[in-house]
Amino acid sequence: MRLAARIRRARLRAKISQKVLAAHLGISRGAVANWESANGVIPATERLLGIAHATGANLEWLATGRGAATHQPSLGDIAATYMEMIEDPLELRLLRAFRSTPQRQHKQIVEQFEARGVTAQNGFASTR
Repeated sequence: MRLAARIRRARLRAKISQKVLAAHLGISRGAVANWESANGVIPATERLLGIAHATGANLEWLATGRGAATHQPSLGDIAATYMEMIEDPLELRLLRAFRSTPQRQHKQIVEQFEARGVTAQNGFASTR
């Protein structure tokens, strides 16, 4: 399977449109369509990483076709520096639970917290 087909498959598996993926990556919908085209351009490695993150796809599979198609998150994916910053056991449980949910549900979860008065600023949560 070619890269274009893997990108399209990852996006469809995540149940997101080209427009939503483009917005997540900060690019145009046309760029995503171009990547998914049989004769399209190949995205840069940084973009492949963004596609993998947005769709929950395994980066190795996305880039090469090898390995499992979907990423299976584990606590090993949490950088040690972040683990050291989390002192509250309840907060760590929340992070673990969030990371164990499918990628496609992350936006909905964040929006639920925002509706309760929590906003994300500079990658950190703060109350309004």
